[in-house]
Amino acid sequence: MENNKPTNEIQVELSEEMAQGTYANLAIISHSPSEFILDFIRVVPGAPKAKVKSRVILTPDNAKRLLFTLQDNLAKFEEQTGGKTAKFEDFAPIGGVKGEA
Repeated sequence: MENNKPTNEIQVELSEEMAQGTYANLAIISHSPSEFILDFIRVVPGAPKAKVKSRVILTPDNAKRLLFTLQDNLAKFEEQTGGKTAKFEDFAPIGGVKGEA
């Protein structure tokens, strides 16, 4: 008899417009007790303002899953390419002040 276990597979649709992606060169992360807000911004040199291009709102659990997934993928990237990404300490905080939660 076959084992008919339900699968947890989700079929994801990606429209042509969404597949183009949105370029961002800055992310600002803030949080409340119940959610993390990730604002992705495109900063253009010399421009006095920068607009938020995308906002993603996550639960704290999903923010942690995203963190672990990004760490895993960066490690795989570095292993496959032999490339090294910068260490967290190498990045200067925006405005010269480290944020606190």
